[in-house]
Amino acid sequence: MGATANLERLDPARRRFLGTATMALALAGLGGIGAARAQAAGAKAIPPIKPGTHTSFGSLKQIDAGVLNVGYAEAGPADGPVVILLHGWPYDIHSFADVAPLLADAGYRVIVPYLRGYGTTRFLSSATFRNGQPAALGTDIVDLMDALKIEKAVLAGYDWGARTANVIAALWPERCKAMVSVSGYLIGGQEANKMPLPPKAELAWWYQFYFATDRGALGYDKYRHDFAKLIWRLASPKWEFDDATFDRSAKAFDNPDHVAIVIHNYRWRLGLAQGEAKYDGLEKRLAATPVFTVPTITMEGDANGAPHPEPASYAKKFSGKYAHRLITGGIGHNLPQEAPQAFAQAVVDVDRF
Repeated sequence: MGATANLERLDPARRRFLGTATMALALAGLGGIGAARAQAAGAKAIPPIKPGTHTSFGSLKQIDAGVLNVGYAEAGPADGPVVILLHGWPYDIHSFADVAPLLADAGYRVIVPYLRGYGTTRFLSSATFRNGQPAALGTDIVDLMDALKIEKAVLAGYDWGARTANVIAALWPERCKAMVSVSGYLIGGQEANKMPLPPKAELAWWYQFYFATDRGALGYDKYRHDFAKLIWRLASPKWEFDDATFDRSAKAFDNPDHVAIVIHNYRWRLGLAQGEAKYDGLEKRLAATPVFTVPTITMEGDANGAPHPEPASYAKKFSGKYAHRLITGGIGHNLPQEAPQAFAQAVVDVDRF
């Protein structure tokens, strides 16, 4: 979930946005598109939608891509510009159940894959290491694009999905037409994560330390649905989701590799688990915290209860056309599911930057 620890150097009580005026100051002088510009010139206006209007994608597709057989939903015209929507932990593709039809109606070919360890995505070989490191997840999506013969796409996501989009934009910018990244800049590395944070900031990462123990791994396996529901409530304290909404996503956690991927992801961040040597070069480039050149809109909900950096801390990491949007109304960590119209509008707008 959320930002890497090296970006979490602020007291959680102060991890709230400073308001429109403060953000405008933070973004001034970037040579990009400021936060006050709500919609790109010529962009299609996304119509209002009640969150939860759509509850299903219909039939899913499967395709071999890299080390995986990837399960994914697809919507919109086959010849439309492509947008790939990437979910987080502990969530799944249903975060985009309302976003996908909005974008399809706007003429996009929408691809919504299950990440490794979720839903119907499976490893092709039982011998493949169950690796949750960021470079592996980024490589998965590039492999998926190759398998689907997609040269370039708009990438949009939150949590693990935003980090995965960040990885691709940093390492393969030629494959990323533009990006929507909830919680901003999420590139980090093991070396940076060695630095301790103030106690209140460490407290926000309680689950990461729990997962570092054998007890935590066993507990997450045994109580994965209860654990996920707790995270949903903590990360989106004002989102009044019902059991049916949660249960639709919770099925994705029954994937046989889910626990292994999640535990490895968080242990890798703390340097408690090794990755694969084939990703060492990629992780070295990511550890240098590169500046993004692709057009980007970053977003945040005004009630995000998960660890996340403030916009001023990452604004200068975007050298291309750029805007930040604060979504008000009690919107939490799962922004696309809680505010689908705003998320879909950001995708359409960034594509016009």
